[in-house]
This record gives sequence, structure tokens and C-alpha cells, in this order.
Amino acid sequence: MRSIVRPPAVAGAFYPADPRTLERDVRGYLAAADDVALGFPLRILIVPHAGYVYSGPVAATGYRLLEGIEDLRRIVMFGPSHYVWFPGLALPEADLLETPLGTVTVDRHAVDEILGSPFVMESAIAHEREHSLEVQLPFLQVVAPGVPVVPLLTGDVDPVDAADVVEPLLDDGTLLLVSSDLSHYYDAKTARRLDAATIATIERLNPGALGHESACGRTGIQAALHIAKRRGYGVQVLDARNSSDTAGTPDRVVGYASIALGN
Repeated sequence: MRSIVRPPAVAGAFYPADPRTLERDVRGYLAAADDVALGFPLRILIVPHAGYVYSGPVAATGYRLLEGIEDLRRIVMFGPSHYVWFPGLALPEADLLETPLGTVTVDRHAVDEILGSPFVMESAIAHEREHSLEVQLPFLQVVAPGVPVVPLLTGDVDPVDAADVVEPLLDDGTLLLVSSDLSHYYDAKTARRLDAATIATIERLNPGALGHESACGRTGIQAALHIAKRRGYGVQVLDARNSSDTAGTPDRVVGYASIALGN
């Protein structure tokens, strides 16, 4: 049977469409990122999803941690849906997710396991234009080549229900990757204050205290925090900046952070 491929939607916009340029850029971000010593095994990673020129350096600080994980066998992904409303969680109607660097395999065994949930559906339309998961794929193709993914977009769903859907998949060989930017379109000084409060809330494992404007991937973060509370995970902030620190002007910025959780 022929595989169904979800083609890239934002190659040439959020990241380079030329594969050599893309790989060079990803490896450059990784090489320039700080080498952070993590105080626990990595179980959950929160990373941003803007254009690489803006958030790539922050995302790379998180992705550097994956380079040393030899027993990683699956990555479950949460990302917000920016364009399409739907109830629950949406998987792509695809076996492979394509980028200029090739394809990433969707873990069909895990997909079949969670499709029995009333909160999970497949929707090609929800994934068609969405960038929140796609921009993570080239980083994964470099730091975790060959590792399959379970790509879930969050729609109108209670974070507890989202947590309950994925938690049975989260064994020691599985990473939960949460794609989210933080504050949007404040001046840099205000953004730093707001993002610091959001990060402090994450560090306290307090999902209910995250406001609607704290993060565009708030549902995925909240679901991750519910799991982290259940499992007694620790939190380590790896990097926190905004677009004025990387490539933008300070008058209207987007906040980013890479945050690790585990035990």
C-alpha cells in the first residue's frame, strides 16, 4: 500500500526550502546553543515554533539535549492549531511528514492505540497549513534521525483529557515534545515580565494558573504539566528570550522558551 505523505506547508517561509541550507542552518543553531547540563532524564521538552531566524536559537538549546539520548524510540508531539477549529486532538491523515530533509515516520502503532479515544480524530485539513509541528521536524531529523512521531494538534480540548490520551504512551523511550511560543506582540520589556511569570508558573507545575494569552500552545503545556505533577517531575529552564534578542525589533515581540521536565 502506498504511503500517504503530508507535504511541507511553510518551507521557504518559516525555514529554508533548500535542503543544504536548511541542514546547515539547523546544525549552526545547534552548534551555537549553550550546552546545558540537565539534572534529570529528559521526559518532556517545551520548545518554540516561530520562524527559525527568530526562535531557532532558543529551540536549539532544547534540541541539543536530544543528541545524547541513544534509547529514544518515539516522540509524542503537542502543537496548537492556529488556523482550524476542531474539538479534541487531531492527527494527520498521513504515514509520513515531509520536509526538505526527507520524511519523518508517523508511529502508526501508537496512532492506532489512541484513535480509540473520543478525544482523538484524524484531520488532514487541520494539519494542512499548520506550522507548529512542522517547524520541529527538521531539528528532529538532525538530532533524532529515524525516530517516529505521534503528531497531535490541540483543538478545543480540556488539558486533563489531552494528558490522559498521551500518558499511556510515555514510557522511558518516549519523549513528549510541546510546541509553544509565549507572549505575543508586546514591547520587549513587557514581554520579558509576562514571560517570566509564565515560566515561573511552569516551574511550579501549576497548569491552572496559565492565562489564555500566556502561550499560544497553552493547552499542550497544561497537559504536560498535569503529567509532570502526576509523575513528580522536576523542571529546568534551558533558554528564555524574545524575538528582539534574536532578529526582531523591541517594539512588538514574541516570547520563546526551551524548558525541560523529567525525573
